[in-house]
Amino acid sequence: MEIPGFVKVATTKDLLPGDARTVTVAGRPLALFNVDGTFHALDNTCLHRGGPLGEGMLEGKVVTCPWHGWTYDATTGDCLTRPGGKVSRHEVRVEGEDVLVSEQPVAG
Repeated sequence: MEIPGFVKVATTKDLLPGDARTVTVAGRPLALFNVDGTFHALDNTCLHRGGPLGEGMLEGKVVTCPWHGWTYDATTGDCLTRPGGKVSRHEVRVEGEDVLVSEQPVAG
């Protein structure tokens, strides 16, 4: 099923709980996470030096950038290393087994 403004990036079987990966939506790389069975998507670029968050280690809901160890809440985009810092978050919907991500970031 197609939903306007959303792009299929994976199936639920592609990303097990605790997994992270980089996906492309509207030409932009995003980090996709499975946090305890719930999918979340953030901008893929770490605020520190641009490291790929989708290649980071996910422990619970905290993702660690593989380049220099900055940490983020994978469910909100909040930077835990630099309070007040934040990467954009994208809405994720699951339709059947399809994981769909919004082309536009969530406002706020």
